Amino acid sequence: MRRPLGQHFLFDRNILRKIVDSSNITTEDTVVEIGAGLGTLTRVLSERAKKVIAIEVDKKLIVKLREALSQRENVEIINANALKFPYDTIKERFKVVSNIPYNITTPLIFRLLEFRKMIITMSLLLQKEVALRIVASPNSKDYGILSISIQLYTRPKIVFFVSRKAFSPSPDVDSALVHFKVSSAPLFKIKDEELFMMIVRRAFSQRRKTILNSLKGFENVKVALHKANINPLSRPETLSIKDFIRLTKEIKP
Repeated sequence: MRRPLGQHFLFDRNILRKIVDSSNITTEDTVVEIGAGLGTLTRVLSERAKKVIAIEVDKKLIVKLREALSQRENVEIINANALKFPYDTIKERFKVVSNIPYNITTPLIFRLLEFRKMIITMSLLLQKEVALRIVASPNSKDYGILSISIQLYTRPKIVFFVSRKAFSPSPDVDSALVHFKVSSAPLFKIKDEELFMMIVRRAFSQRRKTILNSLKGFENVKVALHKANINPLSRPETLSIKDFIRLTKEIKP
């Protein structure tokens, strides 16, 4: 059964336990699960956590969820769109543990980060290619806008990979569990975050060009690169977050 938002169900109990183990869930934790599906992960989470808030958009699956988990008093099932859900209505800080539907992965992560002050950690089962882009470092083909924008507020780490054969229906790609330590404040000091992200997006929109050419729309880019001690012939993927921060201080929008 394939869900409209691209979810693939995970039934392997050993992998489900491994996900929960890696998420460091204790009896003190409130856990939010997005895309609860048929409740296989929900059930394991409910064995460890103080409370599980299971968010599911599919009304047909909501009926099955409530039937399957009717005996679990610490599970709250909510029929809602996770991209619109007001996470600040949850009364205490929480951890997120989810097998995220592929089709909403990136917008959902950014939606969650809007409520970063409420979130302790996130353990998300993601498409492998997306996971590699999220954790990427400079000088790699996976490093780019997604890496930088997520690493501004989190410390992401791939915990383990999951074969496509573990899912039903089987997707076309493998997956990876990514654990995010979430910070309520930026992990780097950035005076103008909007300008910083504008520069990053402009740089990577033409990543095959040199940083000088990709940012030629800024009037003082050559001088700014010199002041920031960045080689104008460098390519965007070679620059670290700190390099882009130094450049942001010197450049004129």
